[in-house]
Amino acid sequence: MRFFEDMEIGAHREIGSFTFTAENIKTFAGQFDPQRFHLDAEEGRNSLFGGLAASGWHVGCVCMKLLVADGQRAIREAMARGEQVAVWGPSPGFRELRWIRPVLAGDTISFSSRVESKRVSDSRPGWGILQARNTGTNQRGEDVYSMLATAFVPRRSAD
Repeated sequence: MRFFEDMEIGAHREIGSFTFTAENIKTFAGQFDPQRFHLDAEEGRNSLFGGLAASGWHVGCVCMKLLVADGQRAIREAMARGEQVAVWGPSPGFRELRWIRPVLAGDTISFSSRVESKRVSDSRPGWGILQARNTGTNQRGEDVYSMLATAFVPRRSAD
């Protein structure tokens, strides 16, 4: 992972894609969001969604999985080049979570992340605070998901 000083406002990266199938929509919903339009195709068709819809929480979990996988890949690549790797801190949260359009069975969502802002932490000068907009776009180019995530990112030095 990169250090605070290495992160540039506006930097954008594609983090991966995921196809939501009827099976994985129903499996997630059965365990975590058992609403009728997530569990039954007919109920989904008769709802405002117009089809079997993935839970918004499912979409968010997939985004998180792909973010972690992308970070792990970046760590492996940096280590292979012999570079020092920054170990990011926890996230103090997120804002502006939006489920913009329904994600229906068969949709493939491509996720990306763009750095929106960064600042040095007032209380922990060895850390920076980074905000990134994470988004999901379907195969038709329509935005379906967005959130503004915050993370603590280590600085190379607190000078």
